[in-house]
Amino acid sequence: MEEERVEEDDGDFLAGLSTTAPRRKMHSYSQQLGVTSHDTSMRRKRSTMRKHSLDEGRIPRNIDPLYSSSSEEESNSNSNSNSLSIPSSERHEFMSQFLDRKPSENFEDLKILPEFIGSGGGKGIFKVPIRAAVHPGRPPAIELRPHPLRESQAGVFLRNLVCTESQIWAGKESGLRFWNFSDALKPSDERSKRLRGDEEAAPFHESCHISPTLCLIADLANRLIWSGHRDGRIRSWKMEQDLDGNSFREGLTWHAHRGPVLSIVMTAYGDIWSGAEGGVIKIWPWESVEKSLSLTTDERHMAALLVERSYIDLRTQVTVGGVCSLPPVDVRYLVSDNSRAKVWSGGYLSFALWDARTKELLKVFGIDGQVENRIDISSLQDPSVEDEMKVKFVSTSKKEKSHGPISFFQRSRNALMGAADAVRRVAAKSAFGEDNRRTEALIITVDGMIWFGCANGSLVQWDGNGNRLQEFHHHSFSVLCFCTFGTRLCVGYSSGTIQVLDLEGNLLGVWVAHNSPVVKMAVGGGYVFTLANHGGIRGWNITSPGPLDHILRSELTNKELLYTKLENLKILVGTWNVGQERASPDSLISWLGSAASEVGIVVAGLQEVEMGAGFLAMAAAKETVGLEGSANGQWWLDAIGRTLDEGTTFERVGSRQLAGLLIGVWARKNLRPNIGDVDAAAVPCGFGRAIGNKGAVGLRIRVYDRLVCFVNCHFAAHLEAVNRRNSDFDHVYRTMGFSRPSGGLNVASGGASSAVQLLRGANAVGIHDDGRPELAEADMVVFLGDFNYRLHGISYDEARDFVSQRCFDWLRERDQLRSEMKAGKVFQGMREGVIKFPPTYKFERHQAGLAGYDSGEKKRIPAWCDRILFRDSRSNSMAECTLDCPVISSISQYEACMDVTDSDHKPVRCIFSVDISRVDESIRRKEFGEIILSNEKIRSLLKELTNVPETIISTNNIILQNQDTSILRITNKCGKEKAMFEIICEGQSTIKEDGFTSEHRPRGSFGFPRWLEVNPAAGVIKPGQIAEVSVRHEEFHTLEEFIDGIPQNWWCEDTRDKEVVLMAKITGSFSTEIRTHRISVCHCFSSKSTRSDSKNNSKRAHSNQLQRSNFRQLGSSSDVVDDLHNLHIP
Repeated sequence: MEEERVEEDDGDFLAGLSTTAPRRKMHSYSQQLGVTSHDTSMRRKRSTMRKHSLDEGRIPRNIDPLYSSSSEEESNSNSNSNSLSIPSSERHEFMSQFLDRKPSENFEDLKILPEFIGSGGGKGIFKVPIRAAVHPGRPPAIELRPHPLRESQAGVFLRNLVCTESQIWAGKESGLRFWNFSDALKPSDERSKRLRGDEEAAPFHESCHISPTLCLIADLANRLIWSGHRDGRIRSWKMEQDLDGNSFREGLTWHAHRGPVLSIVMTAYGDIWSGAEGGVIKIWPWESVEKSLSLTTDERHMAALLVERSYIDLRTQVTVGGVCSLPPVDVRYLVSDNSRAKVWSGGYLSFALWDARTKELLKVFGIDGQVENRIDISSLQDPSVEDEMKVKFVSTSKKEKSHGPISFFQRSRNALMGAADAVRRVAAKSAFGEDNRRTEALIITVDGMIWFGCANGSLVQWDGNGNRLQEFHHHSFSVLCFCTFGTRLCVGYSSGTIQVLDLEGNLLGVWVAHNSPVVKMAVGGGYVFTLANHGGIRGWNITSPGPLDHILRSELTNKELLYTKLENLKILVGTWNVGQERASPDSLISWLGSAASEVGIVVAGLQEVEMGAGFLAMAAAKETVGLEGSANGQWWLDAIGRTLDEGTTFERVGSRQLAGLLIGVWARKNLRPNIGDVDAAAVPCGFGRAIGNKGAVGLRIRVYDRLVCFVNCHFAAHLEAVNRRNSDFDHVYRTMGFSRPSGGLNVASGGASSAVQLLRGANAVGIHDDGRPELAEADMVVFLGDFNYRLHGISYDEARDFVSQRCFDWLRERDQLRSEMKAGKVFQGMREGVIKFPPTYKFERHQAGLAGYDSGEKKRIPAWCDRILFRDSRSNSMAECTLDCPVISSISQYEACMDVTDSDHKPVRCIFSVDISRVDESIRRKEFGEIILSNEKIRSLLKELTNVPETIISTNNIILQNQDTSILRITNKCGKEKAMFEIICEGQSTIKEDGFTSEHRPRGSFGFPRWLEVNPAAGVIKPGQIAEVSVRHEEFHTLEEFIDGIPQNWWCEDTRDKEVVLMAKITGSFSTEIRTHRISVCHCFSSKSTRSDSKNNSKRAHSNQLQRSNFRQLGSSSDVVDDLHNLHIP
């Protein structure tokens, strides 16, 4: 017998009957069936239903002390001085949604049963989850797209994000969509409300249906978005679309790769690089792309052909003698280092560094930084894999064979589970290898450092030359994405957590952003936008964590009434140990069908659907490879479905089977759009916690954006096994993990990170990173099943006498479960309706009435083995249904179906009336925007934090001849703040013979012309210091034209004089505004032009020449005074 695991109880919690009903708003609800259709439609207008989560994230226990820079006194003062009084008109409008409603026909007759409450709740893992109008553990965020239900996203999951100065674009599995920042704080429009999953999203625009989008980049110079797709095509999209309510279409498109386009980037010289499977990298020269963009719509086919044939195949370029210097790994990452004009490419474990101008391969290295001189492509099989596949089945002699059922069962189970485990390990090895250091994300910061995010949670910093510098480890979950702004780096993890770091790797803040992996991040409009794996998008102010968060939290809390919506539904929960029998239709009607007409959700839990050693062994083996179900289980699901009129009245939401345990959930069709994110789980408790003859199966669903869990259990049998039953519950409660989606929907869809897929595929224990079980994080948990607790201290005859006299009060005092709950040893803090029906075990099959109790040789004492218990959001019985206590449930019916005789157990059912408080995100987003615009303290803080440091540049004009170098000096005159600079090329023009210049034409992404080198083109200038930028003419007299990846033509570079306009963009740490300096750079070929310019601008030109003796390491910042002392003008 296993040791009893009991949560320590420091104080005595009085257990007893709670005769006080939960406090409710006295109004009718949209899901009650006694309401007329006219009243229902009016109520729906007042209370629009939606499904997203305010409280989905878990609150970290260790919030970084730097989360807030303000003291507690400041927080309180802000709350008091800044609280907005709600106008009386708005308050009246909110209250009217309740006061105007007529009482429903059913509510007056609603009878609420008293409840028994177990001790030990309210602390530790049995404490109800913290909920609030505004999450206390993270900064307030814009819900650009509230959490959509997974079932609504099949084939349309969002997978990528990119921001421009006025828009945020998202790539999805069926195209693209974008939001204008001007619409980000607006309520949802009529078009959004018609799309399932986007009912409360901010207004957006969608493209036509195309192949799944795998990667996105923005070309601000040409006002284009470039996307790579699964069908191997690259597409362009205009940022300014002609929107007439219809889907917008792509512009230039061409077939780039045979397989998916895994990555795409624009380099410092405007070329487009794309990566694909097998190590293939292609370059699409800007000259060809620009020419194709200039063609008309009628010439679209010619434009595509022009680009398709102009590519440069880098893999072919670095292949010598049949040996390629690049490993044949999928090119998942392409990052342009515009500061040094380099490009990083790589897969999970190996990387390459390229010169963006010459396309030369500079370095190939591994995740550990070791240089790989030559990659030998080998297809040799891993010997360890072969070993895993060799599963031997050894048969023993007849003398050694045991004829006992337990021995046979044990051997069968060991053999089958061993084989299944080997297959699972081999599959995991072949997919990802055993190196958990694989790279999942890659980014370059403004100081020129490159950061890798790894599957083990580590962050690796590299310099611009591919040298590994240092490693940081702030979180144990896989890194999935990065974004950077100013001097900050944001990291998104598979746990849903995001962290904010400075450029030295110091942790500034951390919070749980989503209850799902953060797969992409992007910065724009003053916000950091995070895309969760479920498709929800939130926007966090770039100043977070900081004092702004406290003001926003206080203001939003004060407006809680305006965006709170209340819903009500009834749930029928039934449990039945069927004893391997099949029920008659009349029995199913008596159990579920007769009560289903009044409810919105039906939950059925069955035990002993099928048993036997062979079946249990096979079920255990199937579980190890992700398989479940049986013919008997399917029969039961179909039979219950027929009883509930499945397909017409109800729809099956999900189901889960573990050996003889089966659970299924059905919902009314009109309620189904508000139910989703259905996950299933199973925990075996039999035979060393490995076999499902005892254990639990569970389903977790999101209803009106609140998490509700149903757990069907079958615990250890026999009168004396109380401690084993307690231990079974403790094991189930602590370890049940809802990691496997129910219904077969593949949520790890195309474009998702490997770490996300691996996380979903693993049999993870149901414990969050904060140590709390998953069941503890649900808003409501219902336990049902054959718990097997018996009556103690009473004989068979005494029990029969009390039952016949219906003296249930005395029998309840002999109930083992009640005694254990009262002592706080099991089902801590959970509630059960007062039992007013006879014990449900054990009966003779097909014998009606109370005379049917076991009269055989064993004469088992009648007992209430079959029970239904629950826990909602209440921490006390007087709590009201609010956003702080979002789910309140009461029991209106709790009874056994004594007329059913198909099994030795009687089926039990319970009807819950559940109040749910939720957030109307569309209204809340509108209130969020009004606070930002109207609150003077917020506006003052934003103005302070977004100031741009004052800077000066050494010159506005530079003249270069062949291979000349000039130094541009940028001085940060601010004494306190760092300044970030980025130099781009606004365009190039040709100086004509008459002295006039042609129109400036920008290259892709404001890239530089090939004859110009600017180094560094980006960096950080410390307060009071100078950054030096080298502006150099590179000799580039010949150009190659590639056709189908092969160089075909060479021609001389244009020798006419040229002029480019460089722009130095200056920002601060949190700047949403930019200061600019323009520098004209002239490149002169003719001696006449040179002499003329030298006479007129000799002083200026001389001041910009750099002698060899004064050449210093570029990119470093030096003190202003020292720099002036060391400056020599020839």
